[in-house]
Amino acid sequence: MSQFSQQIVAWQQSHGRHHLPWQNTRDPYRVWLSEIMLQQTQVTTVLGYYERFLQHFPTVADLAAGSDEEVMALWSGLGYYSRARNLHRCAQEVMSRFGGAFPRTVEELASLPGIGRSTASAIASFCFAARAAILDANVKRVLTRALGFSDDLASSAAEKKLWALAEDLLPTTDLSTAMPRYTQGMMDLGAAICTPKKPSCLLCPVHGSCAARREGAPERYPVKTKKLKRSSASWWLLWAERADGAIWLEKRPPKGIWASLYCLPVYETEAQLRQAAQECGGTAPEPLAPFLHVLTHKDLHLHPERIRAENPPLPAAAGGWYRPEQLSALGLPAPVRNLLQG
Repeated sequence: MSQFSQQIVAWQQSHGRHHLPWQNTRDPYRVWLSEIMLQQTQVTTVLGYYERFLQHFPTVADLAAGSDEEVMALWSGLGYYSRARNLHRCAQEVMSRFGGAFPRTVEELASLPGIGRSTASAIASFCFAARAAILDANVKRVLTRALGFSDDLASSAAEKKLWALAEDLLPTTDLSTAMPRYTQGMMDLGAAICTPKKPSCLLCPVHGSCAARREGAPERYPVKTKKLKRSSASWWLLWAERADGAIWLEKRPPKGIWASLYCLPVYETEAQLRQAAQECGGTAPEPLAPFLHVLTHKDLHLHPERIRAENPPLPAAAGGWYRPEQLSALGLPAPVRNLLQG
């Protein structure tokens, strides 16, 4: 085993995280669920969602048999909703293609919806002790700093090269113990020690051989020049409420922002909203405080307006009237749920 992997394994055993509910298990369903939830989401946010999800869907068969509405309701507020749709499809394919048992190889795991190479490697490593490298954002940072890897990761050729280097560093012996510990150790190191800003280099198990530390500039790594272009949009939300307190909600299209979630009707201009409100035969719209919702690549400026009406906004898309006590069973975008709950 390389000195690098030995140091990571030993450090994880003594100083890594061991308390998380998806650790100390080799159940691929639980590991897979945690890996999908943790994509671009903090551990502290995931904990509650993970427990609720398992209470409702304790096995992959239960998840596969669940409805879209149940899955989206449990995911509501966690963001990146394509993860939830792929999660549901993946469970169904595990049942239909693999008889309810997750496949053991990286290649077969990566053939399932929503599972990329790094996630497939994490599942295979944790559950089946496969000698497979992960390369999420945290691990890229650890490796590029440790190796002094200065190629631009905006290039697919550079990323491919880093994959090869990551695989070279993997443990080679006692894989049943070493691989899960090494994989977890790389995650823990990136999350707690080798942070984007002001890394705690003196606490790092590989600081003695780290190229970036020797250079005195760890924050230079990783190198990635391609920047995401941000955009913005303004949406007007029509809050139509009946006398009995029921609210009209429509199901969003299957693609795009908040895909397949239930939402207040959305309009691109205030004039369009007011025209729809007039066609409902309701009261004059009451503007509520506008607010900003920040997505990964877009800023949404949301302008809710409230009316009393007995007829749904026209043209009536797939939707219905829902009383406040029914909202918890629906998949709602977090800002809309927060708005409706006060």
